[in-house]
Amino acid sequence: MRTRVKICGLTRQQDVRAAVDAGADAVGFVFYANSPRHVDVKTATGLAAGLPAFVTPVALFVNAPAAEVNAVIAAIPAVLLQFHGDEEPAYCESFRRPYMKALRVRPEMDVAKAVSQYATACGVLLDAYVEGIPGGTGERFDWSLIPSRLSVPFVLSGGLDAGNVASGIAAVKPWAVDVSSGVEVAKGIKDADKIAAFMQEVKHANV
Repeated sequence: MRTRVKICGLTRQQDVRAAVDAGADAVGFVFYANSPRHVDVKTATGLAAGLPAFVTPVALFVNAPAAEVNAVIAAIPAVLLQFHGDEEPAYCESFRRPYMKALRVRPEMDVAKAVSQYATACGVLLDAYVEGIPGGTGERFDWSLIPSRLSVPFVLSGGLDAGNVASGIAAVKPWAVDVSSGVEVAKGIKDADKIAAFMQEVKHANV
């Protein structure tokens, strides 16, 4: 199985091009105002406008009002929704769109039970738990906490970079991997060489 890749937290057109050129399957835009990678709807619409076929734009929200989500859907019709806060399944489903739910993994968590609550999701993203921060921390969690079988395809995230993504794929065999800080030179500023190196390691892991 080929591991899919999402490059998240994009804020510049040249970084979108670098992700696409390197073979990313999806690119993520953060609509969380407290994030250093935050973009507004107008900026994200411009960044998504030039995406080729089969590269999916993903919109990341954290406990956002429904009106904000709907505004992004209207501006970027092909967008996949990603909910990274405390959103309940009914809220995620209310937009009648494909969505992913992010879950922050910690030792006392029943990961399989948490995943099963989002049975209608097209995927769950498993990230590191850092108190008070909904994501994008660059922290890795204990991959052994991921059950061998989950009811929904999962995306591995949290502290991934070119140095460890291959071992992560080998260890837990995720449907996809998600990277942000691991391909940056500064928060929200990606590095084309780091993106290319990350993609190359994913390809090596799939051989």
